[in-house]
Amino acid sequence: MMNNKNQSVCNARKLALTKAFPVMLGIAFLGVGYGVYMRSCGFDIIWPIFTAAVIFAGSMEFITVSLLLSTFNPGYALLLTLIVNGRHLFYGISMLEKYRGMGRKKPWAISGLIDEAFSINYMTDIPPGTDRSWFMLFVSIYLYISWIGGTIIGAVSACKAVTDIKGVGFVMTALFIVIFISQWQKETTHGSSILGLAVAGVCLPLFGKTYFMLPTILIITAIFTVRWFATKDKEKLL
Repeated sequence: MMNNKNQSVCNARKLALTKAFPVMLGIAFLGVGYGVYMRSCGFDIIWPIFTAAVIFAGSMEFITVSLLLSTFNPGYALLLTLIVNGRHLFYGISMLEKYRGMGRKKPWAISGLIDEAFSINYMTDIPPGTDRSWFMLFVSIYLYISWIGGTIIGAVSACKAVTDIKGVGFVMTALFIVIFISQWQKETTHGSSILGLAVAGVCLPLFGKTYFMLPTILIITAIFTVRWFATKDKEKLL
């Protein structure tokens, strides 16, 4: 017979798997694409696995590939990383209360708070008899395992099945197109997506394909930040 504490942890593990499993499949697919993409760029099989293990932050893993292939510029890399992952600041603020009292589980739960983990942990109503802190930790662990597993499959399959994969650079473009279409279908309004396309379309001819990404992200971040504060001010007035 399990005591109440062990039972609540077991319930948390099962609930986390139920909630995370559909997302795990999508993340594993992205991992496969990432493994193939890095191998197509000429990296040895160990590098996609290593970078996937130490970088768990949304799209930054893919951007890192281009940073590794370009001229070494730590300042640019740092600024780009801060901008791309700046949204995690808002995630963290939203999760302060939920992460309170997690103890030694908190550092890993915070480190594993990617977009999908935030969505699951923030929206899930935890039933009685289920440990909330363990649930949030298991969600992050499951998503991390699926990411690593997918990357390993991609790196190994690219190494074994394809002798020359230098022409598979389209994988990156295809992945982002699929993600964009999926996001478009989920949106009730398409203002954010249209804004992103418009800003990128203006910055590309102005800055060139090598440098347009940073100003594009800066402009989009600035617009969304202003809009977020404006929305907050309106809510206070109501």
